Amino acid sequence: MVPTVPLPRRPFDPGDPIDPVHQWYENELEWAAVPGSPVRLVTGLRFDVLEVPAEAGFAALRHLGPASPVALHGERMRLLVAAGSAEELPGLLDWLEWGALALDLTAIGAGGSIEAPPPPDPGVAPGLGAPVPSGPETRRGPRGAAHWLQPPEPGREVEPALPTLSALGGGAAGGGVGGAPDLVRLVQTMATQCHRVRLRRACAQPLAVS
Repeated sequence: MVPTVPLPRRPFDPGDPIDPVHQWYENELEWAAVPGSPVRLVTGLRFDVLEVPAEAGFAALRHLGPASPVALHGERMRLLVAAGSAEELPGLLDWLEWGALALDLTAIGAGGSIEAPPPPDPGVAPGLGAPVPSGPETRRGPRGAAHWLQPPEPGREVEPALPTLSALGGGAAGGGVGGAPDLVRLVQTMATQCHRVRLRRACAQPLAVS
């Protein structure tokens, strides 16, 4: 059963089975994680997740601050947002006048989980403030595995960096000192890009011949 409360930080016990991925999330980030193969991160506690096609998600990165975690899993991008955002998404899309369209934009919140990307190698993970490689290997990840495009930072609370409806915005990326990134701008951009991807794919389909 998926735990409903964050797992407590605890010292390493030499008698425990060694799972470095689970230990990193549990002890370094204090995130609720479910051990296994693969390790899974519990959503709805400290963060929710918005998931879109990677080609649509890259256009939305300008609305995030440098500490907002973003992961890639195959052809999908997963952006961490404030807990509770998954429940707000349908109403937000209606308010932005996207509710009537079928968009490839989903939210994972309370009771859900995502595959945990491996911890990033120190000093090599690209940040959103730097140029992000855009080749097939970067967009798909190594052999389609989940990996961090913008990793979380140990020792730093993740909540202040997450897009939220209550953000006032500030700075070119919609975050920084002025507040957390603005969830409305993020969703609007992702919805627009998802719609463009949908139209482009529809146009690429061969016409039916009767």
